[in-house]
Amino acid sequence: MKYPTAQPGSMYAVVGCNECGNLWLLADPDSQESATCSRCGKRHRVAKLKRFYTDEDREAARQARAALLANKRDESESFAEVAHVADLERQLEDAGVDDREYLAEAGLDPDEIQSAGENARVGAGQSSTRSREEIVRDGVERVEKPTESEVVAYASERGVPEDAARTLLERLVRRGEASESGGRYRLL
Repeated sequence: MKYPTAQPGSMYAVVGCNECGNLWLLADPDSQESATCSRCGKRHRVAKLKRFYTDEDREAARQARAALLANKRDESESFAEVAHVADLERQLEDAGVDDREYLAEAGLDPDEIQSAGENARVGAGQSSTRSREEIVRDGVERVEKPTESEVVAYASERGVPEDAARTLLERLVRRGEASESGGRYRLL
């Protein structure tokens, strides 16, 4: 997965919510007054958030967050066996049943379903090469005021169901790939 490069001098901090214990990545923490927990929605003053780790390197901050989460769940030994958090992401992608296998086991034709999906996207004026997540990312980058409703509307106009767009936006924040502050989103 490709991430936008940080601006020169950008900092990333792993911060925690004192309400639910969630840990997330916050980009440029010194330039923000408040941040909202991606899990429980509590609004925090950034100056009062506990910073567990800070670095100019986004990947180093992601790795530190993953290590902190593993430690919190008493999985430090298992985490130590993995070279990098990206390895875990690859393992998750390889785990379980893929979409084609799931559809075939349900008695559906995966090729027919894929074709119908591509036809629906093209019919909606969207290239068949953009995933739902990419469309949500585009929305965060392209709308003038990237609030949840604006990003969801952007994605919806391009064939992403509203609930799916909201879920993908939340997932981007949870994974530390986007942040929300003052009701506005931005990619990290």
